[in-house]
Amino acid sequence: MDLGVWNRLRIDRFTSIGAYLVDQQGNDVLLPGKLLLEDWSVGDTVEVFLYKDSEDRLIATTMEPYIQLGQFGYLEVTDVNPFGAFLDWGIEKDLLVPFREQPKDMVEGRFYLVYLYLDEATQRLAATARVEPFLQLADEHIKKQDKVVILVCERTDLGFKVIVENKYRGLIFNSDIHRNLRSGDIVDGFVKNIRPDGKLDISLHEEGYAKVDPLAQELLDLLQKNEGFLPLTDKSDPEDVQRITGWSKKTFKQVVGNLYKQRRIVLGENGIALS
Repeated sequence: MDLGVWNRLRIDRFTSIGAYLVDQQGNDVLLPGKLLLEDWSVGDTVEVFLYKDSEDRLIATTMEPYIQLGQFGYLEVTDVNPFGAFLDWGIEKDLLVPFREQPKDMVEGRFYLVYLYLDEATQRLAATARVEPFLQLADEHIKKQDKVVILVCERTDLGFKVIVENKYRGLIFNSDIHRNLRSGDIVDGFVKNIRPDGKLDISLHEEGYAKVDPLAQELLDLLQKNEGFLPLTDKSDPEDVQRITGWSKKTFKQVVGNLYKQRRIVLGENGIALS
């Protein structure tokens, strides 16, 4: 049985407090009764997440945590006490960040970037805000133009720092940010460049006109929501374009040009409309 990840276990027996699940070696763990489904039977295989409760007992849950062992995430502090800060991570027992794992004292109600690890001394799951040691430089598994999943981190003067595929350091430059992003967002991106230092430059869209196609539907949807018309033209102020679409003016003009060629929209003096 593995802590901090999903396990496929078999229902061995039901009791007054829940069901005991077993692995292939016969080890068992309790799944509390309030999490059981009515149609489950002895012998069924179920998928559960394993953690330890406040009394250090192994417990199973069907609730989905926001992060798993070895993953990064933005989590909210629900309490700070003499043991450390406690985070809401989607299951009943909050997640501890010991004081030694806090570069700065955490504050209740705020969100922080953390990494979930297994404390070797206590064999308990814990989180750390000292995430740098767990980030990697690009290796042979990542290539230019790869489609990747990114976790949006803090904003800098250059753009947004991101974590790529839950392991690599990356950055989205301001010039490549065409829509609103917030720390904690998980979105798709593309590897634009692999730097000599092993860090990645990330774009939210594929290079060149390849990025227009998926955005075309976004603009059509936006037009539908606004009764088929948007007060934007190629002479519009870039700030107005950014406010209404979330894109740069360059991207907006590419998308509009693509849809105009397809005769999906009409260009007018005061804006664009569905054809």
